[in-house]
Amino acid sequence: MKVDSKVNNSAAQIQGLNTSKANEAKKGKESALAGLGENPAAGNAKALKQEAARIQLSEKVQDMKKAKELASQTPDVDAEKVKKFQALIDSGNYKVDSKKIADKLVDDHLMTAAMTEEK
Repeated sequence: MKVDSKVNNSAAQIQGLNTSKANEAKKGKESALAGLGENPAAGNAKALKQEAARIQLSEKVQDMKKAKELASQTPDVDAEKVKKFQALIDSGNYKVDSKKIADKLVDDHLMTAAMTEEK
């Protein structure tokens, strides 16, 4: 009978040690999170959100973002230019140079063909 009670006492002591070690580890984590100003219950989720918020964009991406913002602020159509050409067309003073248009079309086609060959 003495052996059984010693085994039971030893098992209880081991379980008590395991419980106290687990509590110490939990308290250590909570105090570490508290040192960061975080609620231990929401520690992991909040830490992940903060990491996601710390993404740094490259200079090229920042420049592209700035260019997009500037482009979105500018109107798509230059109203003054439209008025000018509308007045020229209405008055019959707008002349179309078909040779210039043909030259530009050929130049554009040749440039596009040259660019696709390089790839």
